Amino acid sequence: MNDTVILRAGSTPSSPTLLLRRWSMEDVAALVEAYRDPVLRRWTSSVVDNEGDAVQWVKAQEQGWEAGVRFSFAVLEAQPDSNRGQLVGHVVLKGVVPGKPSAEVGYWTAAHARGRGFAHRALDALTGWAFATLRADGLQRLELLHQVDNLASCRVAQKSRYDFDKVLPAAPPAFPLDGHVHARHWDV
Repeated sequence: MNDTVILRAGSTPSSPTLLLRRWSMEDVAALVEAYRDPVLRRWTSSVVDNEGDAVQWVKAQEQGWEAGVRFSFAVLEAQPDSNRGQLVGHVVLKGVVPGKPSAEVGYWTAAHARGRGFAHRALDALTGWAFATLRADGLQRLELLHQVDNLASCRVAQKSRYDFDKVLPAAPPAFPLDGHVHARHWDV
């Protein structure tokens, strides 16, 4: 995949333009800061406690791109006419296998950016990119999974037109509660 993949989610009267670009080492400090948030840590499986952890996390994202199985984007509140901005979140397409009809999406939003519509706008941009880029390889369905008590993720799924599909049974210890699967098909 191209190293210069950049997606934009246009501005609205109440929200600035979002820039989605591949993670880079210049994001390490902002990543460490985002992971200081206990709410973010509750819902993610990654552990980023310090700069070393953040460097390893960014390297893992780069390896996912190189392998063509995981495409993650830093979500930035864009500065005018720039490919820079303040980190507000993360979106990812994962579990990509050529010929496999489905893959999974995921995301998180930094504490200072929550409640501003960034998650669903970034997810919409990722969804459009995924279907435009990978439909020829057989991608037809995207799934969004979250723990049943993560009501904010349910709202993001609904706003992004991911329909509720089913309940996943709990799988302790990693997933102590049931989960929801939401899905979106390429023709929706």
